[in-house]
Amino acid sequence: MTNQLNKIDHIVVLMLENRSFDQMLGFLYSTDRPASVEQFDGLTGEESNPDDHGREIAVYKIRKDDPHTYLMPGADPGEGFLNTNYQLYNNDSPAATDVPTNKGFVLNFKSAIASDLAKHYKDTLPGTVASQIMGMYTPELLPILSGLARGYAVCDAWFASVPTMTMPNRAFALAATSQGHLDDHVKIFTCPSIFGRLSAKNLDWAIYGYNRDPLTRHDFPDTQTADESHFGHFRDFQERAATGELPPFTFLEPSWDATGNSQHPNYDLAAGEQLIHDVYYTVRNGKNWAATLLIITYDEHGGNYDHVAPPADATPPNDGSVGEMGFDFRRFGVRVPAVLVSPLIKANTVFRAKAGHIDHTSILKTVHERWGTDFLTERDKAAASLADVLTLAKARTDDPLSGVQVPVSSIHHPNSSTPSRIDKIHAARVAALPIRSEKGHYEQADPTLNSAADVSNFIRDRTAAWKEHLRRQRARSRN
Repeated sequence: MTNQLNKIDHIVVLMLENRSFDQMLGFLYSTDRPASVEQFDGLTGEESNPDDHGREIAVYKIRKDDPHTYLMPGADPGEGFLNTNYQLYNNDSPAATDVPTNKGFVLNFKSAIASDLAKHYKDTLPGTVASQIMGMYTPELLPILSGLARGYAVCDAWFASVPTMTMPNRAFALAATSQGHLDDHVKIFTCPSIFGRLSAKNLDWAIYGYNRDPLTRHDFPDTQTADESHFGHFRDFQERAATGELPPFTFLEPSWDATGNSQHPNYDLAAGEQLIHDVYYTVRNGKNWAATLLIITYDEHGGNYDHVAPPADATPPNDGSVGEMGFDFRRFGVRVPAVLVSPLIKANTVFRAKAGHIDHTSILKTVHERWGTDFLTERDKAAASLADVLTLAKARTDDPLSGVQVPVSSIHHPNSSTPSRIDKIHAARVAALPIRSEKGHYEQADPTLNSAADVSNFIRDRTAAWKEHLRRQRARSRN
């Protein structure tokens, strides 16, 4: 049957932070499994990892009465290329012929806890132990994400594009390359993005931050120079959806701080459940619901356990960039949660690619197929499309979340005043923006940012000054 992609006029992407598939959705179909679900690569409860004494620590279900239920695991796991290698191979530098066993998560988490406790500020919650990395959420604890996964489609073979940190994976999701970078410290990417490809076809697009201007605006040349109309806050997204004015492609950011809704460990997952709920009902109650595909996914696994070995046959971008640490970009990252939502999708769909693999660049491939935009690199050219998940000729009218309550956390992150790493990246990006001083020369800011409030205020004020600088420049060019 021909897919219904041609009926989709709006693709909306919500990309959250640092969770693995098993941790969030591994137990999705462990009970009450419909007969129509013939395949689902979830957890059996028998999966395990050894601790430093050689004892096997089995996966377990997090309970509602556990301490800090929605802040699990109780510390931020190890991230990045070397930590991911250790989690997958028990080796920082695996050989090309090594096969991942996914047996290094408990050992690596113990090291992450020890590293955090050695710092001057501590994110590790009291009572946190290495075995908590094997704690998995149940549908009862995550009723919004799980309800959408069962009510529409879940992808149980969606891999992060790169076995490393947030910013390289977000770059792959929007540009099909990280230009060789494997960490979050890159200042800006110099490659074109999907937003520039859409503009080249005279197609509109939008990037929305949650409660501040979006970080993604500063990632690529074609976004940084784009018109102000392409950017806004979550409330602007809500207004455009309500009036039926969403563009063909919309990219949503969460709030990045420790009190926010990004779901980065060990921040409040319940706040992220509220965000997912609000995004879903924004598009569902909008005027273009029947023509919208909502994609909910996570940029990387963030050191959280998953039992599936990532494939090692990825297509490199082949964009002339050289991978850091000798990496050739032929390995995918760890599986991440991914849910596809549209009234043109059957309930209880478990979606996999017929050929190739689904990773973040599958978003790009789907956009290319729908609107004829040009490929960015060899990776998005080779990516599997998401189009075949759209199988219904007539839009559904039921609501799988009807009557479902959003969970509320009973405890908040105790270190919420400390700036998050992504907050610091955002501040560094706006600090480097070209703003002409009153004396007539360009100056970069060098702020002292000791708290989350300092970061938020700096980003707000510096961004406002940059916008005013751009406005004056454009006014002068017109005259």
